[in-house]
Amino acid sequence: MFSFTVEQIMIQEMVRKLTKEKILPRVPEIDENDEYPEDIVRILAENALLKLALPENYGGIDSDTTTLSLVITELSQASPPMGSLVLSTQSVIKIINRYGSNEQRARIFSELSTGDKLLAFCLTEPNAGSDAHSMQTNAVLHGNNYIVNGTKCFITLAGVSEYYLVFVRTGEKRPNDISALLVPKNAPGLSIGEKDNKISMRGSVTAELNFDDAEIPADNLIGIEGGGWEMLANYSNSMRCWGAASIALGIAQAALEYAVKYAKKRVQFGKPLSQFQAIQFMLVDMEINVEAARSLIYRTNFQVDEEGENITPKTMALVSMAKCFASDVAMKVTTDAVQILGGYGIMKDYPVQRMMRDAKAVQIFDGTNQVQRMVIGKSLSKRY
Repeated sequence: MFSFTVEQIMIQEMVRKLTKEKILPRVPEIDENDEYPEDIVRILAENALLKLALPENYGGIDSDTTTLSLVITELSQASPPMGSLVLSTQSVIKIINRYGSNEQRARIFSELSTGDKLLAFCLTEPNAGSDAHSMQTNAVLHGNNYIVNGTKCFITLAGVSEYYLVFVRTGEKRPNDISALLVPKNAPGLSIGEKDNKISMRGSVTAELNFDDAEIPADNLIGIEGGGWEMLANYSNSMRCWGAASIALGIAQAALEYAVKYAKKRVQFGKPLSQFQAIQFMLVDMEINVEAARSLIYRTNFQVDEEGENITPKTMALVSMAKCFASDVAMKVTTDAVQILGGYGIMKDYPVQRMMRDAKAVQIFDGTNQVQRMVIGKSLSKRY
């Protein structure tokens, strides 16, 4: 069994109140204009939500995955892009805290202690999405600097981040010769491409990062050279549960609540839609699936927190299950919400169409659901 601490419940309630009062009213405008909401980011910073994972001596609370999941779920009920923003920033902090040297933690965390800086996780390339082994961006050590060449794409917070955690190839002998470099925003040779024009997660800035003989200090190598694959396989993958899965849960919960309220008010043939069995059963199935996703996510996050740095293969399979199931649930629930609203469901004046668009994105990013099923399938073959 698992339960939330008093502190976790207090944080959840604070974020819920903040989201309803400060973020939700801005969401339609942000989506319509695909606007990067600097005012909302400032609000997140003012409430210390951009430094949750920092150690306490740098102003954070060293948040575990369960706490981060609660925060991201609450944010994503109103604005999945803001959930994604917190995910990106906290994931880089957690990686530096786990793999960085004492000198790196002191230097970088001192900068981040102001709580107003964003961080980007940079893995995907034009020819290396789910297949990270096909990565082509390379880094060659030359004196005290790594010289980096290549392109990263679909990078969340490109152009607004203080640092970019960039996975690069530092050897050609083995597919796993991958390393992680922390790239400052003003690195010589780094340029940001045009902002991607997306149908979903609008307000979340994504763009290409281009490296043309970019010079990155060797002191910014996180972990050891060639240690990037272990970082991805045995640590970063666990973030899918408190990250993408929690974003999906927030979207699904918001769509469910809106559909129920609409069905109770909308009258057809002399009674509310919610009293028609066909609609009622749709709502019931939505509720069952949302609660199932919630339970799987919380159970998995609890396991990740319990196991710490020694996450078992079984728990890693649970992470993939949570990401896959929650995002599939979000897609189904939002689609059904659109159906329940009928013609209004596809009108921009109603939020369920935006929720449906955002849910589609979660099925794709942070490892497609097809890849998650491959991971789960391999785990099944080994366990039984």
